[in-house]
Amino acid sequence: MAEELIRLIGDQAVELVGMFNRISYPTSSQQHREDTATGLVEWEEHLINTLKDDADLSETEKEVLVLARRGQGVFKQNVMQIEDHCRITKVDKIEHLRASHIKPWRVCQSSDERLAGTNGLLLTPTIDHLFDRGFISFENNGDLLISKAADVLSLDKMGIVNTQSINVGGFNSDQRNFLSYHREEVFLKANVRLF
Repeated sequence: MAEELIRLIGDQAVELVGMFNRISYPTSSQQHREDTATGLVEWEEHLINTLKDDADLSETEKEVLVLARRGQGVFKQNVMQIEDHCRITKVDKIEHLRASHIKPWRVCQSSDERLAGTNGLLLTPTIDHLFDRGFISFENNGDLLISKAADVLSLDKMGIVNTQSINVGGFNSDQRNFLSYHREEVFLKANVRLF
């Protein structure tokens, strides 16, 4: 049944399965992350080639999208050298995690800062959304900060109970520098809850 489903989805699913079949199953979690990262880079290259061949995009649009795709792939690999799971949900399957910038990409002052592994966290998509939009942040010691602008019911549905103290573990000195920026410039400091 799985093979039929892959056939119905099409060529991209067949290529993706083939890519993951080429990855041998390692004996260590570090080796598994490295092999998975290699597979993700191959998939990124496939997506980049698809973008380059898209006749509906201008050359400028193609260039911007390709640079963004390449940056996320390299950035995610760099983050994976430091982080190996979502600090809140504990999900550790890399295919379910996003590399989330602590100091947003758009305000980074250099490519080095944009691609620094210490400027990122691996987060599940819902946690990435909360972090990216400033609904949550972290103290240097790992205490989770929840903005008063965050909807309590939504947080609860996402597994963050606002009445519990959550500590996700400390951060290294470079991460703490980026987190300082996030707390000051991204984290929403509303005085009242928005419902």
